[in-house]
Amino acid sequence: MRKNYSPKFKAKVALEAVKGDLSLGELSSRYEVHPTQIGRWRKDLLSGLPDIFSDKRRKRDLDTSTEQSKLYEEIGRLKVELDWLKKKV
Repeated sequence: MRKNYSPKFKAKVALEAVKGDLSLGELSSRYEVHPTQIGRWRKDLLSGLPDIFSDKRRKRDLDTSTEQSKLYEEIGRLKVELDWLKKKV
C-alpha cells in the first residue's frame, strides 16, 4: 500500500533537508520516509524556489488577453462569413 504525504509535510521535511542540520538518514528515521524520497523532495523544493518569486499573475493576464483577442477576431470572421452565406442563399 502506497503512502500519501501532504504537501505541508513534504515541505517541512524538504526544508529541514535543505538546512542540512541532520543527514538524510537521520531525517528518514525521524519522519519514517525513505532517504531517496527526501532527496527528491529537496530537489523539487530547490528547483521550484525561483517560481515562488516570479510574477505569474502578470504572465497569466497577458496570456488571457491575447487569447481573448484571438477569440474575438475569430468570432468576427465567422460572423462575416455567416452574413455572406445568408446573402448568397
